[in-house]
Amino acid sequence: MKLLLVHQNSPGQYREIVHWLAAQGEHELVFLTQRNDTPPIDGVRVVQYESHHKIEKGAYALSKFWEEAAGNGYGAAVAAKQLAKEGFHPDLIVGHTGWGELTFLKQVWADVPIIGYFEYFYLAEGGLVGFDPDETVSEDCRFMMQARNVNNYVNLETVDVAMTPTQWQRDTFSKGFHEKMYVCHDGIRTERLSENPDASVYLRRLDRHVTKEDEIITFISRNMEPARGFHVFMRALPIIQKARPNARVILVGGNEVSYGAPSKHPNGFRGEMSDEVGHLIDWDRVHFVGKVPYLRLLDIIRISTCHTYLTKPFVLSWSLLESMGLGATIVASDTAPVREAITHGETGLLVDFFDHEALAEQIIDVLADPEKHEHLGPAARQHILENYDFETVCLPEHIGQMNRLLPRDKQIKIDTTLVS
Repeated sequence: MKLLLVHQNSPGQYREIVHWLAAQGEHELVFLTQRNDTPPIDGVRVVQYESHHKIEKGAYALSKFWEEAAGNGYGAAVAAKQLAKEGFHPDLIVGHTGWGELTFLKQVWADVPIIGYFEYFYLAEGGLVGFDPDETVSEDCRFMMQARNVNNYVNLETVDVAMTPTQWQRDTFSKGFHEKMYVCHDGIRTERLSENPDASVYLRRLDRHVTKEDEIITFISRNMEPARGFHVFMRALPIIQKARPNARVILVGGNEVSYGAPSKHPNGFRGEMSDEVGHLIDWDRVHFVGKVPYLRLLDIIRISTCHTYLTKPFVLSWSLLESMGLGATIVASDTAPVREAITHGETGLLVDFFDHEALAEQIIDVLADPEKHEHLGPAARQHILENYDFETVCLPEHIGQMNRLLPRDKQIKIDTTLVS
């Protein structure tokens, strides 16, 4: 089977499945990407493409998102045409629709089926925009959000099958998408998320390792920003520290912006929160460790007494599901995407996103009486095993969807004993 994978930042959400396919040693795999430093994967040929067009400053606001997507799409098509000249004709194309890369691939290979990953439908209500009453929403917001969805609508016609990782994400898309769409997460490698009672994490400021014996609160986000509740967490910290004088906080992530508008503060949202509540915080017990290697991230979660995950209505972070897979005791925001993964009192604890006092009280309760909450971690791991495990749940579904589009002699073999 010849498979073309497409993602501007490879491997992206295809990290697990591309490694699995490559390990089979039976397929010709080509990954089309803008990234010029893709980590090498044995058995996978990486082909870089460049956008054919970049938008200029002052571009018309209602069309600039499509303009950029069209430039990406045509750039990907140019690279695809070169692959076709070299004799590569895929049996199937699997790729992310978000940046427009799939848009023109049917013009290169009209007969090749495409499965498109639909990650986010831009909403004027019910998503990131308008969720926080303190944020100003432009009166033109509805027009801007609909304009950003042009790429989604165009790619709905491009693909033969659409997929999205969670039910909440599926429900944000208009009903016209649902007939083509199946719901299945990328998959969590639960076999890598084993307990390790000897796990430890070195903290430079302390000049020692901390372990499960310490009282550790963890917070993980790609970047420290409002979309992931960083401001709410920081407002809760003074209350937590006052009640728990031995507690230490480890925050993992950068100080840039992934989602939403950037901070106007010269030191980003960290600077904003330092100005607001910094005088109330014991900084000696707060450890910003930046972006860390994956294995170190797992150990940080393993030693956590209480893991905190906050998000506005947006794409669910892998870190939440991996924390559940590690059996962490989690306090999270009571927002729609999180409620799909966590049931309050059974697999975690939920609090109102905006109520930093309630967040603090719930974290304090976990720290004060961890035995009362010790059932949450094992139940969370079991939930991940049953609903998000890569090999037994997600892989069979994704391969099944791919095989429905492939001729019998090209279908991907999978051990049926893995299917739950």
